[in-house]
This record gives sequence, C-alpha cells and structure tokens, in this order.
Amino acid sequence: MSTSKAPAKLETIRALLAKAEDPRTPESEAELARKRAFEMMAKYGVEQAMLNDANPASDAPTDRKIILDNPWAMERVRLINRIALALGCELIHLGRDGSGPARRVHIFGYASDLQRVELLYTSLLLQMNSGLAAQSVPPGQGVRAWRRSWLLGFISRVGDRIEEAERGAREEARGETTATGRSAALVLADRKAVVSRSYQQAYPRARKGGTTTMTGNGYGAGWMAGSRADIGGKRIGRTTAGSITA
Repeated sequence: MSTSKAPAKLETIRALLAKAEDPRTPESEAELARKRAFEMMAKYGVEQAMLNDANPASDAPTDRKIILDNPWAMERVRLINRIALALGCELIHLGRDGSGPARRVHIFGYASDLQRVELLYTSLLLQMNSGLAAQSVPPGQGVRAWRRSWLLGFISRVGDRIEEAERGAREEARGETTATGRSAALVLADRKAVVSRSYQQAYPRARKGGTTTMTGNGYGAGWMAGSRADIGGKRIGRTTAGSITA
C-alpha cells in the first residue's frame, strides 16, 4: 500500500457520492454509486490502519468534542454514536450545552477514523433532515412522536448498513499483513484497545445509556429511508450539524 493513494481514493469516493446525490442521475445508477462509495469508505479505513502500523506517526489517536444543535439534538447524538462505534471509535454524551437544547459529545479514535465519522455524520444528517421534511404524518398520529420514531428507524438502518460494510472490509483484509508482518485483525484489535483505553482513562465512571423508547409509528418508514440513504459524505468541518473542536 502507498500513502499517496489515500487522497486519490477519497476524491473517487467524493465523485461517486456527488453522482449519487445529483437529481439528474437515474436511481439505478445512483444506487450503484452509493454502494461503491460505501464499500470504498470502509476499505479506506482498513487501509489507513494497516499503513499506520508501519508508520505510527501517520495516524495518531486523538479526540474531539462536538456540539450538536437542535432540532432533534438527542437523535443527532444517537446518529453520530452509531457511526462512531461502527468505525472503531468511542463516544460519550456529556449532556446539554449550557442551558440550551444543544447537546455535547466527546469522541475518541484515530485521526483517520474521526475524519470518516465526520464525513458520514455530516452527509447522513443532511439526508435525515431532508428525508424527514419530505414526510407527511399519517392522519391521527401525534406529529412529534411520529417524526421521532421515523428518525429512530432511519438511524437504526443506516447504523446497521455501516456496521455491515465495516465487517465486510475487515473480512476481506483478513489474510493481509502489514510491513511489520502483523495481521489486519491484530492491527485493528490493537487500535480498538488504544481507543478504549483513552476513553476509559478520560471517563472511568462512564455508564452505558438506557433503552430508547418511542410512541410514534413512523419507525418502519424511517427504516426504509435509511435503506436508501447514501452512506458517505463530501463535506467536513463546521456545518449545521454543530461546531467541531479538537
């Protein structure tokens, strides 16, 4: 593997996603572009981990605090948490940002994985918001409850899709070794251990969140929208998703 290929691969991913997001692209072609971009994003994560094993300075573990604004701040927390965990990162919800409705999260991971989290979260948040805006709440349903259940369905499905792609990329790399002779499985396990250790040192008393409950009936519609979502993104940095600080 060569580090010079990484930027070119990211540009290819961005080009595929741009094609998928273009309303002039036929749906069959858009779906193929999304699928290919999704697969390439997962493979890119494994490749960066393998390269880092031979050159540790190329991709150091780090952390970022992010403010997630309203509307639906808690659902945004759930979305970025599913993405972060699928991509080998750890996230803790720190609660409200001051007295307002915005929420704060703290994410731990390697720099390349945090970049992937940002890319995916920014893109999926836009898709989630636009998808929800296009929905008509069925008669007789509580508007907020139905919309929240739609969001939970969307988040569940896209989270599953990301996890599936990550597992596929790891399985495909199972027989590969780094320049140091270590297997991909061992490299990825060690990275996970480093991230978990950093998280536990920062928050030794952190507990798992409770069970999510909902009262609306929009979960199935949101789940189906998540099946069609473009899993990837071409935007990074400060967006309507909130402020990102190192």
